Amino acid sequence: MPRLAIEREFLRDFARLDRKLQDRVSDVFSKFDEATHAGIHLEKVGNARDDRLRSIRIDKFWRGVVLAPDSGDTYTLLKVLPHDDAYVWAQRRQVTVNAVTGRIEVRDVEAIDATLPELSRAAGGKDDRLFSHVGDGDLRRLGVDDQTREFAGVLTDIAQLEAARAFLPQHQWEVLYGLAAGLTPEEVWSELGAPPADEAIDPDDVDAALERTTERVVLVSGSAELLEVFRRPLDLWRIYLHPSQRKVATASYRGPARVTGGPGTGKTVVALHRAHHLAREGEGPVLVTTFTSTLAASLQVGLDLLVDDRTVRDRIVVQHVDQLAHQIVRRRLGQPKMLSHGEETLRWRRVRAALKLPLNETFLAEEWRQVVLAQQISDGQTYLTARRNGRGRALGNRQRTRVWEAIDAFQRGLVEAGLWTHETIQIEAAELLGEMTDKPFRHVVIDEAQDLSPGQWRLLRAAVAPAADDVFIAGDTHQRIYQHRISLKDVGMNIAGRSARLTVNYRTTAEILAWSFTMLNGQAIDDMNGGSETVAGYRCETHGNPPLLRSFANRAAEQKALVEQVREWMDAGVELHEIGVAARSNVSVDALTLELKRAGIEASALADAHTGAVGVAVATMHRMKGLEFRCMAVIGVTAQHVPPASAITPAEEDLATHMQDLQRERCLLFVACTRAREQLFVSWHGVPSEFLEGVR
Repeated sequence: MPRLAIEREFLRDFARLDRKLQDRVSDVFSKFDEATHAGIHLEKVGNARDDRLRSIRIDKFWRGVVLAPDSGDTYTLLKVLPHDDAYVWAQRRQVTVNAVTGRIEVRDVEAIDATLPELSRAAGGKDDRLFSHVGDGDLRRLGVDDQTREFAGVLTDIAQLEAARAFLPQHQWEVLYGLAAGLTPEEVWSELGAPPADEAIDPDDVDAALERTTERVVLVSGSAELLEVFRRPLDLWRIYLHPSQRKVATASYRGPARVTGGPGTGKTVVALHRAHHLAREGEGPVLVTTFTSTLAASLQVGLDLLVDDRTVRDRIVVQHVDQLAHQIVRRRLGQPKMLSHGEETLRWRRVRAALKLPLNETFLAEEWRQVVLAQQISDGQTYLTARRNGRGRALGNRQRTRVWEAIDAFQRGLVEAGLWTHETIQIEAAELLGEMTDKPFRHVVIDEAQDLSPGQWRLLRAAVAPAADDVFIAGDTHQRIYQHRISLKDVGMNIAGRSARLTVNYRTTAEILAWSFTMLNGQAIDDMNGGSETVAGYRCETHGNPPLLRSFANRAAEQKALVEQVREWMDAGVELHEIGVAARSNVSVDALTLELKRAGIEASALADAHTGAVGVAVATMHRMKGLEFRCMAVIGVTAQHVPPASAITPAEEDLATHMQDLQRERCLLFVACTRAREQLFVSWHGVPSEFLEGVR
């Protein structure tokens, strides 16, 4: 019985096709087993470099390119292109099996043959070849074949290698790129996470090679499974792992482990696969958690897509961390009475007035959270010697004594009134979990970890007994959108020797990512482990248009331009649910949603979109965290709103907190912009935000 394999990159191409063509592709390939069995529709490609490549008719104007093996029964869909383009694409390319990894590779032979003579002439008698320090034996051992070795031998500049990415086999290009960057052959294998296949490699056994190429090939059985793949192509595209990601997701660790990486490098996908791997082992429940309900819902969808074994899926619990904390406290103490933000501010104001303190309520609240709660301080004597790194305003002993009086009065007031905050709920839940000898989870997997507070970290540490593979952490401090600054060691998460970094962006185009990183303006970002985070070594898999930056005289003109931009995307075949619109405030979100609806464009606030609403997703920058869209508009990036004055502590009150606030808001804008996969539209009216200085 013929089987159909789908090249992973085709899934992204499929998502860009218009709906009518998608339906036609689905219809043709849902009947593929009948077509191949009858020997019809598949046509040989004239003058092809690889005589196994076939074309299949989609309609009058479009053709699919399929790899038909000499032996075996697996046919691989590689491309769907306009008629002439499909034949040109097939004529230029060759599909091979890597002799070392045993995986399928596709190369543009014509481009290699055309480029090689020119590079050879340019290299001439130069001795400083790019790979003169690497022997042929090492290249063979790393899976670089004769044709690619000949090509690599004439390169003299890294720019030539970067240009060759479009036509060299992916694995072999990555090997060369790692060697050019100064890695040893052993480090290259470690970086790629693709060790040689265990079994003997038959270069003609395409079926076996496809089974090994799980990071690039989707194998489907039957029309029902195929239609499900075509229904959610980008979802499936996202859950497939590069070998370097798979290595991180399936490794065995002696304790807590962490994976970091910039936007689009696949941290969340790795976290999902990690949970799947641990659940498949069957050693107790696995908690998958993050810091918001929106992100938790997204993780739930990803796991439902990834894990098709119901028994394994039932071993995985998805809850955001505050949901877990409240659940634990409710079971023991009943429903807690929560303190509202406004009531908290009022209580601090009363305490400050009663004690006649010269410090405002914002300073007192942050001192309570960032120093007292963060360090679990329970008495004034301990507070006198507590670390206050990053708090900016220095306090002498007399001032600390008075501040402690205020904090103590505030805390006693909460107890007397029977009121709770999210922080005190977290503390109580951690204490309750700490008393348990039988922990509720065997493993904890944390996504977007950079935004957890110290209390949330201690809660999660208490939810699982210290052991091998107990905690897996995924995060990127460049994307921190809340104030929390922690040291993993201080919250019981010792990751020494168990940290990996992902460097390849699979989502956002190089142009969007480069612009977004420039916006960070050289900010020094901590790594939550006593060091600094870096963007060195990041690279992108895709290229596209640079961000479109637009300035307007007023809000009405800016909103009108947003409508026009959304219509332009729609006319280009972008589906409404593939478009995201971010703004800084809920008020702006409501106004933009209404404006789109008035223009006849279906749109909904992101909170509503998760309940089944469809259309353009409009949300605050905070709610966009962890999500992605094909096209993204970030609206209202004005000096007045980004950052809003209410989110920034005045410099004269607390300079260090002021600087931290600015960095947090800058990172928030960075997060919103890097939700875009292909196109980014950024606009403002009046004076632009200071964060756009130097990048406009």
